Amino acid sequence: MPAGSNQGFTVKVSPRGASRLKDGHVWVYRSDIVAADGVPPGSVVTVTDHRGQFLGSALYSSSSQIAVRLISHDAVADLPALLRQRVADAISYRQPIVHDTDAYRIIFSEADFLPGLIVDRYNDILSMQILTQAMDTEIVRATVMGELTERLQPGSIVERVDPRVRQLEELPPRISGLLQGEKTSTLFSMNGVQFKFEALEGQKTGAFLDQRENYAAAAHYAHGEALDVFCYQGGFALHLASRCSRVTGVDSSRPALEVADQNVALNQTLFKDKEIEWIEANAFDLLKDYSSSGQHYDTIILDPPAFAKSKRDLDAALRGYKELNLRALKMLRPGGILVTCSCSYHVSSAEFLEMLADAARDARRNLRLLEARGQAKDHPILLNIPETAYLKCLIACVT
Repeated sequence: MPAGSNQGFTVKVSPRGASRLKDGHVWVYRSDIVAADGVPPGSVVTVTDHRGQFLGSALYSSSSQIAVRLISHDAVADLPALLRQRVADAISYRQPIVHDTDAYRIIFSEADFLPGLIVDRYNDILSMQILTQAMDTEIVRATVMGELTERLQPGSIVERVDPRVRQLEELPPRISGLLQGEKTSTLFSMNGVQFKFEALEGQKTGAFLDQRENYAAAAHYAHGEALDVFCYQGGFALHLASRCSRVTGVDSSRPALEVADQNVALNQTLFKDKEIEWIEANAFDLLKDYSSSGQHYDTIILDPPAFAKSKRDLDAALRGYKELNLRALKMLRPGGILVTCSCSYHVSSAEFLEMLADAARDARRNLRLLEARGQAKDHPILLNIPETAYLKCLIACVT
């Protein structure tokens, strides 16, 4: 058989697992695996239901709770050829929808039919994350990097490693580093604002590209004195600076704030005579102190990290979101703008809206919802895979 073919390995799934695949999802959990005898980690496998009916071809993990990730509804005779086509399709998909930036997501795992693979572009550097056994095989790595290089001609390709993911997938330890080329830093722009990029530092693959379109939307409504809470390297704050008289960014990470300050220097012509300050602080403590002392703003951004990593964290996450939003609402002047975000998949859009309505009621403020937004279009959402839709961004006017 050709390299990367199914090679005779079969995984049999339960009626519940089969129903999930037939409904359009691509995951089967380990609890729904009926038989996977002798299947090597990271294999391309044939998936059948409990009666032996063919359901498709998938990537198999011997350790993850997500044991099967469907990659095709057909038999896969040549995995490298399929991967090359999927990479090419992902690049083509973004050409008409990505504007005003040279930094965007190129491959978004399941949403680009390449489960377990993330690739982001920062100008001339590509940043890659591998999240599954199958994507970590040498043939997959070589094929993906070859196609990316041929089509995009990057100066470098780096790999950002999540040690926890590799441990869960029972993969050998790796460190983040260069896979190709020698360049590890560059500059990139979003919506006319320049940012510094250090490929082997910072969170995720280096920046929060999923908020790019929300940065521009927030700037459209922002005015007066602005407070950006959980500002990281200044994504929202720097977009607000051209519209606001004063911007204060708050984050608990000193290294992130140092990069934010360097980003200000990159945009001196945009921010001439603008007052921008950075405060290293715990966001909850700062909002509590500021709201108690009667501090007021015209625009407040809340962009916290994910509070709900799993379903069992949901109640605590909603309490945390409500506390943040309640204090922010008390600090906003009449006519003020609140931009509040959640990147917790387990907090639904309806639950996030309900939380905000509760916070507004308790703060005795009225809210007019201006926009209910999500992630940037280069992070596509597949309707049959709800996990691909995770980011909520509400923009509201306070009275």
